[in-house]
Amino acid sequence: MSTNYGDVRRDTGVGSNVTDRPALWPTIKAGLIGGIAGGVLIWIYEAIVWVGVQQLMPLAGIPRNATGLVFGKGVQESLGLTAYFLGTAIHFSFVFAWGIAFAYIWPYFRRRGYEATFVALFYAVVIWIVMHAAIMVATTDHPNYFDPMVVIGGFMSHFFYTVPLALIVKRRLAAETGS
Repeated sequence: MSTNYGDVRRDTGVGSNVTDRPALWPTIKAGLIGGIAGGVLIWIYEAIVWVGVQQLMPLAGIPRNATGLVFGKGVQESLGLTAYFLGTAIHFSFVFAWGIAFAYIWPYFRRRGYEATFVALFYAVVIWIVMHAAIMVATTDHPNYFDPMVVIGGFMSHFFYTVPLALIVKRRLAAETGS
């Protein structure tokens, strides 16, 4: 099948040199690499927009932000320096988990001819909704998720995570499967 995005190769079964799904370790590795790239870029976005433009927090507040979102601002403040390490661990645990999940589902969309960046836009929205629903369950001390600025800012930051994630996963798994 041919699309505007180039040739879409399908596994034709017997004798095909294109595998249907990459092996587990290359999938995990692609998700980890894409996840860390997206995780760093989301922090760069937050530094530019949330810190520089909107002045919502100090630059040093970015690593500890996840601690406050998960456990509340009171716990974040009481932990002091530990909040930075815990927030960083929480942030990267999630970027790795979401990265591996994307790498696992990507072959499904690739076989159907979808572009990775297109899938990434919807994946960002799903991640934002799931993560913020979980935050609302974890603590009552969170931003107002009905505020349009919070919603738009959240979606934008997650786009900066999912688009590089998708492009890295797409490239790494294409090299693995020969497609």
